[in-house]
Amino acid sequence: MTTPVPHAAPVLLTPALRIVEQSALAGRHPLPLMARAGLAAAELARTLAGDSGKPILILAGPGNNGGDALVVARHLRAWWFKVTVVCPGDPQKYTGDAATALQDWRARGGDVVDTMPPALDWALVIDGLFGIGLQRELDGLHAALIEHVNSLDAPVLALDVPSGLDADTGRVLGCAIEADHTITFIALKPGLLTLEGPDYCGNVHVADLGLRAAVADAPGGVTIARHVLDHLLPPRPRHSHKGTYGSVGIVGGAQGMSGAALLAGRAALKCGAGRVYAGLLASDALADPLQPELMLRTADGVLRLDHLTALAIGPGLGASPDAAEYLDWALETALPLVLDADALNLIAVATTLKDKLKQRVAPSILTPHPAEAARLLDCTVAEVQHDRVAAALRLASACHCGIVLKGAGSICAWPDGHWAINTSGNPGMASAGMGDVLTGIIAALLAQGVDERHALTAGVYLHGAAADQSVQDGCGPIGLTASEVTDAARALLNRS
Repeated sequence: MTTPVPHAAPVLLTPALRIVEQSALAGRHPLPLMARAGLAAAELARTLAGDSGKPILILAGPGNNGGDALVVARHLRAWWFKVTVVCPGDPQKYTGDAATALQDWRARGGDVVDTMPPALDWALVIDGLFGIGLQRELDGLHAALIEHVNSLDAPVLALDVPSGLDADTGRVLGCAIEADHTITFIALKPGLLTLEGPDYCGNVHVADLGLRAAVADAPGGVTIARHVLDHLLPPRPRHSHKGTYGSVGIVGGAQGMSGAALLAGRAALKCGAGRVYAGLLASDALADPLQPELMLRTADGVLRLDHLTALAIGPGLGASPDAAEYLDWALETALPLVLDADALNLIAVATTLKDKLKQRVAPSILTPHPAEAARLLDCTVAEVQHDRVAAALRLASACHCGIVLKGAGSICAWPDGHWAINTSGNPGMASAGMGDVLTGIIAALLAQGVDERHALTAGVYLHGAAADQSVQDGCGPIGLTASEVTDAARALLNRS
C-alpha cells in the first residue's frame, strides 16, 4: 500500500531495513518484495504521468533498485504507456529478483538501451539507478547521467531514495537526482528527512510492502509531526491564577546581547508560562518596552528565586567568568533546565561543568546547532553533519541529556538510544533569534508540567510549525523574524 507520510512514522537505518527484508524473504513463504515495490511505484507513476500520451523515461541501475524500475516499466507498458528503459551498465550482471524482472520485461516485448535517447517531452522520468546500498561518491558515467536528468524539464519520481543521496545521513554522494517525488519502500529513511535530503526528495510517499508489523518491531526512530501537539496542555480551568501555569527563569543577555534573553522570555510568556523572569547579565533596563509583562532582574536575582518551575540559561550569556559562575549555579539547581548557545560553549571547554551536567537528576535539555554540537563532541562540524543521527545520539549519551541537534530535519535524541526527526520548519528560520525562541518555548512547556521528552519534541515541532504557518500567512520565508514565529506558536498552541 502506498500512503503519504503519516503524522508519526517509523524511520529505519539501513541495517534495520536489511534485517526486515531478510526476515520477509527467509520465511516458508517469502514475500515478493520487488514485485510489490514495483507495482506500488507503477501505480504512483501512472497517477503522476496522467493521460497526456507523452512517453516515460526509466533509468534502471545495476542492483535491486534497477530491478524495481524494470517491474515499474513492465506494468506501465501493460497499461499502454510508451516506455523507454535506460540501463547504463551490463544487464547480464543482474542477479536474483532483478534478473527475473529483466527477463519478465523482455518476455513482454520490452527492451533496454545503454545511452540516453534524444531529448523528448517526457511525461515522467523514473529514477531507479541506485537505492539504499550506495556508499561511494558518484562520478563518470553515472554522474553525467544524473546531471542530464536534472537538466530535463520533466517531473522526476525516485525509487526508494534519489540516486546519489545517502539513505542514512542525507549526504549527497558527489551528485544526486533532484526528484519531485520519492516513493520509499518498507519505511522512511533518515536521509530523506534531514541534512540535504529534503532538498532532493520532493514529496515523499511510503509503500510499506505489507511489512508494517515487522517495521513496528524493528529498532529505529520516528518522525515528529502534528500529533505531538494533541492534548499537549490541558484545558485551563476558570479557577486558576498565574501561579497555576508555572514560572520560568531565563538567564543570559550579556552586554550587547540582551535581545537574545528577551526573545526567549517573550516566547516563554506567549507559550503559556504564568510568570517569566529574564535575568540579564548587563542591563539597567527596568522593563521590556515591547513586552512589559516580562519581569527583568539581574542574573543572580533570577537564580535566587524560590518559586521557579523551569530554568533556561544561555541566550546571549557570553563567555565571561560571571557567565561561567551563573551556569555552574544553574546546573546545581533541581529545576528542569534548558541549555542553549553560550551555555553549551562554556560546557564544551570546562570539564567540571560537563561533569555537573551529567550528574543532574532533574531534566536537562540541550539545543545545539551543528557548530555547538561539534564543540561539545570535540570534533568538526563536518563530522557532525556527516551523520546527524549518530552525532545526536553520541551527544545525548555523553551529556546524559535530551538533545535537539538543530538544522534541516532537527534530530531529537535521548541517552537511552531513542531518537526522532522533526518534520516541520522551513528556510525562513535561518535568521537571528530563532534558537532563543525555541529555548523559551521548551522552557514554557516544562514550567507547565509537560514531561521532558514531550516538551522537547513538542517544542521543536511547534517551533517549526509556527514558522510554516507564518510563511503560509505571507510572512516569509524571506525576512521571517523570530518574533513573528513566537506569535504564530501561541496561535497554534491555542488551536491544539
